[in-house]
Amino acid sequence: MTQVNDIKVAQDTLKVEIDGLTQMIDTIDSSFEEAVKIIQAMKDDGKGRLIITGMGKSGHIGQKMAATFASTGTPSYFVHPGEASHGDLGMITNNDVVIAISNSGGAPELSDIVSYTRRFSIPLIAITSKADSALGKHADINLLLPQAKEACPNGLAPTTSTTMTIAMGDCLAMALLARMGLTSDDFKKWHPGGKLGQKLLPISELMDKHNEIPFVQPADTMDQVIIALTEKNLGCVVVSNDKKTASGLITDGDLKRHMGADFLTREAQIVMTQNPKTIHQDTLAGVAIDIMLHKYKSPITSLLVVDDADQLVGMLRLQTLLTAGVA
Repeated sequence: MTQVNDIKVAQDTLKVEIDGLTQMIDTIDSSFEEAVKIIQAMKDDGKGRLIITGMGKSGHIGQKMAATFASTGTPSYFVHPGEASHGDLGMITNNDVVIAISNSGGAPELSDIVSYTRRFSIPLIAITSKADSALGKHADINLLLPQAKEACPNGLAPTTSTTMTIAMGDCLAMALLARMGLTSDDFKKWHPGGKLGQKLLPISELMDKHNEIPFVQPADTMDQVIIALTEKNLGCVVVSNDKKTASGLITDGDLKRHMGADFLTREAQIVMTQNPKTIHQDTLAGVAIDIMLHKYKSPITSLLVVDDADQLVGMLRLQTLLTAGVA
């Protein structure tokens, strides 16, 4: 077996692929903007979908690309060119836009889809490195990739070219996303599951509600505080005169710090931490957990949740966010 420096191989691979991406920056021109406009027009019409196709490695990239477009608000499907030749061409309508991927532009399996788009005047966008290829010549728009060096030492395995192709798909998706002015609420619609979905939830859907919060009066003694703490089992109690605003918060840590002979007769207002941290009820869970873990010198375990009038509506606990899979 040949002795190699694996770390150097990895670093060299990245350098070659980065060089390809750097070259690619200078190739983004008016053709890119034209492609974005055609896809945007299809979306505005509301009838079509963005169809991605490609063979081999290009096909795998196409599937990823279609998923990226769909998750950022552009209806998109991958159509396998082989299956298209055996009936799946019927999935493509006159209202669609097709992106065909082939670095060489000569993949014979694409010929039926290319012919179909020409026959029915369906916009065809090519992602290729050769404008004079069969695909390049027939496409309405060519998004040309630089003919950069592959990271493969033999110059054969698609590496730099596939990286650039994925990047081109991301560029298109982000340009469309920017045109849409996509919001976090939009993302939530398309990502309801998994960690991303949880991060996009407003904390009002995860917090302990107002009626679940233990409250005590500032003059209540610690024996009363302990009873309230035990009954609700949230790890803290809110000190408040009116249950609308908080004078302070008493946590398990506060109890330990004030332990002493007269502990049970001490008033809540003496033991409490004043000016407890608050957060608005519309804040996203992903933002909230970042605040709780990183904004302050030490992580905090509870935030009081307020509405537009700064009135208490709930309590958000770090444990709740972690259990929900937000972190």
